[in-house]
Amino acid sequence: MMFSSCFVTAVITVLSLQYTAAYFINIDANAEECFFDKVSSGTKMSLMFEVAEGGFLDIDVKIYGPDGKVIHEGDRESNGKYTFAAHMDGMYKYCFSNRMSTMTPKVVMFSMDVGEKPKDQPGDMDADANHNKLSQMVNELSTSLTGAKHEQEYMEVRERIHRAINDNTNSRVVLWAFFEALVLVAMSLGQVYYLKRFFEVRRVV
Repeated sequence: MMFSSCFVTAVITVLSLQYTAAYFINIDANAEECFFDKVSSGTKMSLMFEVAEGGFLDIDVKIYGPDGKVIHEGDRESNGKYTFAAHMDGMYKYCFSNRMSTMTPKVVMFSMDVGEKPKDQPGDMDADANHNKLSQMVNELSTSLTGAKHEQEYMEVRERIHRAINDNTNSRVVLWAFFEALVLVAMSLGQVYYLKRFFEVRRVV
């Protein structure tokens, strides 16, 4: 009974200190969408994204620190994962830019994993001394499950993208085969007509 109570407490503690936000967003042509997370210094953050639809499946990505410093920058990326530790307290901003496209909107799936806040206060160390090991185990399990969930989501998006590409390719192949058949039939009829006219014996009136 005591173990169950400690386990529940540890789970609640971990879930309150770590969260995951996953979204599908639509970014219009020549537009940019930004999101914000306020974290403490030393907190681990992990941004994962995948372009699901639109154009060449590419997007520009930038991550800014509270001081305006660019932490990560990627141009025309289809997917990616970037993990870093917050270098200072404050609001962190990550932006997806579709300004390179003048006509095509993009659909982007992304998630920002915010890890556990560093425990550097003496009061917190005394209060969590008995649950430290259990909390660590639950934290590792939660991280593994979150990673598996994200991998499944990305695989689903990739499968949908590849299926759409295959369907489009198959449609083009069918249309091209149909066009070739029409050309062959037209050429055959033209040759028959030409040969008929060539060997036709005209009567002289």
